[in-house]
Amino acid sequence: MAAHTPGHEAQHANLSPKDSRYVDVASLPWRPTRFAGIDIKVLMEDPQTGLQTTLTRFAPGAELPLHEHVDIEQSWVIEGRLVDEEGEVKAGDYVWRPKGSTHTARAPEGALVLGIFLRPNRFF
Repeated sequence: MAAHTPGHEAQHANLSPKDSRYVDVASLPWRPTRFAGIDIKVLMEDPQTGLQTTLTRFAPGAELPLHEHVDIEQSWVIEGRLVDEEGEVKAGDYVWRPKGSTHTARAPEGALVLGIFLRPNRFF
């Protein structure tokens, strides 16, 4: 099985292909991204397909630069808010973006976001 949770391979090693994968999210490390003030926890990824589910933490004022969604992207804002050229999504709200859409995401007060990607974003 290609899908896995980075850092949890040992905990999931003896599971059958159809067993559920329980993830202790608190034990996953925050990984810095190449963008200042933005860290992620990868909850699940499949390198063969590009599918990925992440928690993304934006520090106050952090900005994700212009990027294109190569396939559908889904975001649920858990804390804070994200603002872009089309509007904003606040804590408790959800937004999904179609394949080919582009935007810049800013978190004026910071944010915690659950993201689901079918393919990785393309950054400009």
